[in-house]
Amino acid sequence: MEQLYEIYSALLKSTDTTFVRYMHDKIDWQSRLIVIIGARGVGKTTTLLQHIKKTKASAQSLYISADNTYFAAHSLYDTAAEFHKANGKFLYIDEAHKYKGWSQEVKMMYDTLPDLNIIVTGSSILDIESATDADLSRRAIRYTMEGMSFREYLNMTQGCDIKPFTIDEIINNAVQLPAKIVHPLPLWNDYIRRGNYPFFGMDNYYSRINNVVNQTLEVDIPVYAGMNAATSHKLKKLLYVIAQSSPFKPNVSELGRVIECDRSTVSDYIVYMEKAGLLRQLCNIGSGLSLIERPEKLFLANTTLIHAIGESTPNIGNIRETAFFALMSVNNNVKASPVSDFLIDDKTFEVGGKGKTQRQIKNTPNSFVVKDDIENGYLNVIPLWCFGMNY
Repeated sequence: MEQLYEIYSALLKSTDTTFVRYMHDKIDWQSRLIVIIGARGVGKTTTLLQHIKKTKASAQSLYISADNTYFAAHSLYDTAAEFHKANGKFLYIDEAHKYKGWSQEVKMMYDTLPDLNIIVTGSSILDIESATDADLSRRAIRYTMEGMSFREYLNMTQGCDIKPFTIDEIINNAVQLPAKIVHPLPLWNDYIRRGNYPFFGMDNYYSRINNVVNQTLEVDIPVYAGMNAATSHKLKKLLYVIAQSSPFKPNVSELGRVIECDRSTVSDYIVYMEKAGLLRQLCNIGSGLSLIERPEKLFLANTTLIHAIGESTPNIGNIRETAFFALMSVNNNVKASPVSDFLIDDKTFEVGGKGKTQRQIKNTPNSFVVKDDIENGYLNVIPLWCFGMNY
């Protein structure tokens, strides 16, 4: 245990609380069992350590990473029990999916250590979701952390404290920025290229993102689905095809021919990659996401991924639609519009550049033109960057 405490103490000392991800304030930290999932690199580990530091409960807390070599000779449950005997109250288990059988041992902790609060994170979203749906279904409160919003990017890079704006405030052109941000577009364009992951300030940023993608395709999905090494190659090929042409209108049979798989397998792969945080499926109104539903369009999960894994200059229309879809999906149920690009509740959104006209939605009530490359909105014309302020 001494080794775990030393690592925990060192990590806590190096944790900065100046910028905190949006998810921190959404979590009910008083719940006895919390599970936080999210794609690799979105800031789950930092959020745990920041919470410990902000609550000043470090003496009663312990952060552990389940991939520590310590757990080659010790079980998670025994570690929790020993911590509990020492009057520990809050156990933070990071990267839980890297410990075989983690959910059964967490269930034992919950059932036999009643005054211990347990917070679990995992990057293998498929594994964590299946475990919480099964072993921990009646015990865990689950949260999903998405990539950074434009609001968070501004707070992090400009030292701001901008609060989120609701969708109604956004469509009424009520978004206000601090006076020191005179021109948001240069910052927005930088965010589009690199701002979706909080480690964007590190060197070789796109190479790091590609490492995240490869780890997801070579380890997370194959391990969860019981695939072999050859399958990970097919996953990479499928992602590459989608990346080069998204927003991609999927022809599952054609995709199957390209990667040499049947229709059902391709559909499975798409769902796996969506749950792993690499893709987003846009479905028609009235339909849900399932293995048998054909999505209207496939998008990469965010615009930074487009820049990181695409080999050519990204299509600007793709960038704009991906940005809108990704940013608005966190707090809203976004569907394909039968007359335009997107539908949120009864609101229709047509996304384009500053030359986009009202022609496509002129006879559609409660509709809006979302324009890139403009700073200010008017009437039903809303700047695209404003939708990055929703969370």
